Formats: sequence, structure tokens, C-alpha cells
Amino acid sequence: MFITFLLVIATGLLVGAAGGWYTRIIIGKTNVNTAEARAQKLLDDAKAKEHQIREDAKRYEQQAIESAKIAEQRLIVDAKEKALKLVEDGKHELQSKEQDLKVAQNRLAEREQVLDKTLLDFENRKNRLEEARERLEKDQQKLNDLQLEADKRIQEVAGMTREQALEFIMQRVEEEKQEALMSRIRKLDQVSEEELEVRANKILSLVVQRFASSHVVDATITYVDLPSEDMKGRIIGREGRNIKAIEHLTGCELIVDDTPGSITISGFSPVRRQVAKRALEILMKDGRIQPAKIEDAVKEAKVDLAKDMKKAGEDALYELGIPVSSIDPKLTSILGRLKYRTSYGQNVLQHSMEVARIAGMLGEELGMDPFPLKKGGLFHDIGKAVDHDMQGAHPQIGYNIMRKFGFPEELCYQSIAHHEDRPRTIEGVIVKAADAISGARPGARRNSVEEYLQRLQNLEAAAMSFGGVEKAYAIQAGREVRVFVEPTAINDMQAYELARDVAKKIESELTYPGEVKVTIIRETRVIEYAR
Repeated sequence: MFITFLLVIATGLLVGAAGGWYTRIIIGKTNVNTAEARAQKLLDDAKAKEHQIREDAKRYEQQAIESAKIAEQRLIVDAKEKALKLVEDGKHELQSKEQDLKVAQNRLAEREQVLDKTLLDFENRKNRLEEARERLEKDQQKLNDLQLEADKRIQEVAGMTREQALEFIMQRVEEEKQEALMSRIRKLDQVSEEELEVRANKILSLVVQRFASSHVVDATITYVDLPSEDMKGRIIGREGRNIKAIEHLTGCELIVDDTPGSITISGFSPVRRQVAKRALEILMKDGRIQPAKIEDAVKEAKVDLAKDMKKAGEDALYELGIPVSSIDPKLTSILGRLKYRTSYGQNVLQHSMEVARIAGMLGEELGMDPFPLKKGGLFHDIGKAVDHDMQGAHPQIGYNIMRKFGFPEELCYQSIAHHEDRPRTIEGVIVKAADAISGARPGARRNSVEEYLQRLQNLEAAAMSFGGVEKAYAIQAGREVRVFVEPTAINDMQAYELARDVAKKIESELTYPGEVKVTIIRETRVIEYAR
């Protein structure tokens, strides 16, 4: 029963499957026929559209060809019209230029005629001048012959030659008019010297009035304030090891005495003294004073001092109106070293700034550009910044430094010019004068007694080296030399010449601030008794 049931179910399933398959085949054929019909319709529509498009394309192409032909004909017509117009314009312009050319040719022909006439007149004048010159030469020759004949007759009558007569006349005039000649020469020299001196004094007075700065003479010692007296012992250290380390590293001498609240740093180099002072201040602020800390403090002080030098150089450039960017930073640092350099007690950086300002003012008074003078005056002593570390005189060292940093030759020469007797440029003369004004002011520099006495002796020796000098005295702090001469050995004319010779010798052989006045004294006493 169950098997039969299964067979019935299986048979039903097979019959259903066969019916479904057959139905699917019938439906597929129907769909295929429908799709093919649809595709055929689409194909027919596409062919119809293609035919229509080709017809439209042919029509459009025909229209384009016709439009192109019409445009071409219009362009040809326009081109012909423009060409005809250009030809007409060219003809008119050619006619105008031909007319101008004819006018120019006529003017040229007229000028040629005038020039030919002028040349002819010039030739005639030249011929007349040649004839006049020949006549003048003949007359001059006749005059010379007559002069020679007259000279011969005069020499025959006088019994001496022309040279002998001239020598005789000059000798007589010198003997008879010696006093008048000497007075005349002295008067001319005095007038020229007085005029120049008045003008120079006027210029210098204006400059000095415009620039008047204070000055302080630097000493060779530096004082360091201490917070307490116990700090002296800590600076000295056990068995003096701390103070020895400081002196060894800085190159200065530390003087610890009974002066309350301070110690003294002694040394000729202001840079080293400044390093020592800053190192001590760093050590006292830290509180730990020992050789290792001392070495670190000295290094730190040198770095701080280098920064301060660069800032000092930049400040100097800024105050003088010189662009800082125009100067090499290394040269600016070298300039700042002058802040800690002295010359006869005068701070060299302040001195250089004074020279720059004075030189610029002198240049303005003389109608010159003050900027190169300021620059040359500021760097004229730059060699003093490194003269302790290099061989040679500071003018030549400064010249080499300025050349190295690309300064022009006329600016570099000012480093040498301020130590030459006769600078070869006007800028060098101005910087030399400004240097003398800044350094020769009373109190600006300090000289030792030995140097002062030696300068006086040199002045007197220079005057005594001439013959006929009886005595010589240097007075007014070496600014005047009075020379007494023997009246029988030197006359008034020779005394005048002797004053010049003594002044020239002092200028060429001696070094002195300002100027030295040379006074020649010749005294003649005639005594007679009436009995």
C-alpha cells in the first residue's frame, strides 16, 4: 500500500516535471520570436535614420560649399579693394617724399654755395695772415738784430758782459734795498699766512663749537667691589691657588690690600682687565671659587666680552649714521675692541668717533661729502685693535685690515695719512687735522714727565743744530721755541730763512701735538761813551 502510494507520488512528480519542461520550451520559443521581431524593427528604424542622416549630410555639405564660394568671392573683392587703396596711398606718400627730397636738395645746394663762399673767404684770410706773420717775423728778426747790436755797444761801453751787468745790478739792489726786500717778503708771507690762518681758524672754530664732548682719561687699573671682606680670603684661596689661577688665565695682577670692600686689577691691557673683572663678578655671584670654576668663569667672561665688543662696534656705526649692514660683522667686532684700548689714557673708540664727527664737519664746511670722511675717521686707528697681537705699526696694520675687508684705496690710505707729514689727498689732510684736534685737547691724553722733558730737549736740540744759534729755549709746554742768534753771524734776511729751516726740521724729525711756534731773536746793541 505504501509502495503503491510512493509510486503514485513519483509518477505524479515525473508527469509534473515533463509538463513544466514542455511549457518552458513553448514559452521560450514565443519570447525568441518576439525578441527577433523587436530586433528586426530596431534594425529597420536604424537603417531609415541612417539614410535620413546621409541625405541631411549631403544637403548640408552642398550648402557649405556654396557658402564657402560666396565668402571666397567676397574676400577676393575686399582684398582687391584694399590693395588698390594701398597702391593709391603709396603713390601719394611717394609723391610727398619726392617733394621733400627736392626741397632738401635745393637747401643743400644753397648751403654748398654758402660753404664754398665761406671757404674762399677763409683761404683769403689765411693768405693775408700768412703774409702778416711773415712780415712780423721779419720785423722781429730786425728787432732782435738791433737789440743784439745795442747790447754789444752797451757791453763795449760798460766793459762787461750782460750776465756780469745783471749780477752787478742784483748785488747792488740787494745791498741797498735789503731791508726793503726783507720787509716786502715778510709782508707777503704774513698776509698770505694771516688770510689762511683766519679762514682755518674760522672753520675750526665752527667745527669745535658744533662738536664739544667730554673726555675721561682711562687708567691702567680696575676696581672690583666685594660684597664682604670674607670674599678676599675666598678669592685668594688656600695657599693662594685661586688668585694664581685667575692671574694665570687673565694675564692681570690682582692686588688684595687693606682697602675695604674692593680689590684692584692691574694690567696694561684693558681687555684682559675687563675679562678678569667679569670673571670675578661671575665667581662671586656663583659663590663657588675654585680653579675649575675659575676656568669656566674666564671662558664665560670672554664670550660675554666678545658680544659686548660687537655691540659697541654696532653702536658706534649707528651713532655716526653708517649702515651696520655695509660693514662686515668681523670688522664690526674688531672696531668694538677699541672700546677696551687706550692711547695715552684716551679711549681709542671714543677718539675714533670724535675724529669721524670732526672730519665730517670739516668736510661739510669745505663743501665735501662727509660720509667717506666719517668712515675714514672711524677706522683710521683700527690697527690699534690688534697691534698687540701682530707685528708692525698700527697705521700699516690698519691699512691692511681695511684692504682685506674691501675698502677703496682712498679710504684705506687714511689709516696711513694721519701719521704722514704731508698726506697726498685732501681727505687724508682732513682726517689728520681731526685726529690732532681730538688728541691735542687739554686733558684728552696723559703724557709722562719723562716724555714731556724729552720732547722739550728735542725741540731745543733741533734749534741748536744750526750755525749762528747762541741759545734756544722751549717754552709754553713745548708749543713755542725761542732761538737767540749771534747778531754778527746772522743778518735779518738770514734770520728769516733760519726760522723757516728750524720749523721744517721740527716738522720732519719730531712728533708733537698741535703746532710749534718758532721765534728767532736777533739783538744788536751799540754802546758809545761821550766824554
